[in-house]
Amino acid sequence: MSASGGTKAIVAALAANLAIAVAKFVAFVFSGSSSMLAESVHSLADSGNQGLLLLGGKKAQREATPQHPFGYGRERYIYAFLVSIVLFTVGGMFAIYEGYEKIHNPHEITHWYWPVGVLVFAIIAESFSFRTAIKESNEIRGSLTWGQFIKRAKAPELPVVLLEDLGALIGLVLALAGVGIALLTGNGVWDGIGTLCIGVLLIIIAIVLAAETKSLLLGEAAGTEDVEKIKAAVVDGDVVTGIIHMRTLHLGPEELLVAAKISVQSDDTATEVANAINAAEARIRAAVPIARVIYLEPDIYNAEAAAKGTNPGH
Repeated sequence: MSASGGTKAIVAALAANLAIAVAKFVAFVFSGSSSMLAESVHSLADSGNQGLLLLGGKKAQREATPQHPFGYGRERYIYAFLVSIVLFTVGGMFAIYEGYEKIHNPHEITHWYWPVGVLVFAIIAESFSFRTAIKESNEIRGSLTWGQFIKRAKAPELPVVLLEDLGALIGLVLALAGVGIALLTGNGVWDGIGTLCIGVLLIIIAIVLAAETKSLLLGEAAGTEDVEKIKAAVVDGDVVTGIIHMRTLHLGPEELLVAAKISVQSDDTATEVANAINAAEARIRAAVPIARVIYLEPDIYNAEAAAKGTNPGH
């Protein structure tokens, strides 16, 4: 997995979540807080999700085969989609079920210092993990807003870790609020309400992740900036006079397919056209290094056909 895949952020999140999951479960055993149980399952699910992201990155590095001639880059999208499913089922639905049970069968929280102490520790640990994810994201985010970055990122790992860490921090605050109000009022129903809120939060994050990863699985084109670079690199103004039409497709986060029909002069020789195509491919790879699979088809531009839509211009 490349640096852009956010391996450091994934490992940091995995280490934090494993430690937090153990601490939360111990706090649940001593206090009986349903919020702590929901949060321990949440952290355990997050740990499994980071494992899935690392596994997907490893599998995506396999070489292309005759059955999969474009390689396995999309494995990273598949495993990121699995993360959203785990977060929805194991995290969100379990928390909602546990919250519902606690509201209907409330009981007093005992040994209050366990859940409060663990939640404060978890907030500190998750904050360090979130900080690492933000730092790695800022290296590739550029001028994009956070919403634009999550929506447009072609590597799924960093958006997944960012949303998971954000959800974890908000969930911890909700759990702390539920436990705190339950302790102040002596009414365990508030602990159940906090648990329900955690479940709803996790389901919302899972739906956002699923929607964004689904778009990557279906196949996304190159970003606007890369498309413009490719167009500028194709035309040399001599043999290649223009682009009739062009399509791009991400085969993986760091691999781009470029297919274009280019217009050439009617009196160019086959050798001149072949040399021009080779030169255009070299310029494309220099301008956009992730453009690794390139197909350029020469054609004579026909204005009349273009007007009818059968030979569209660019």
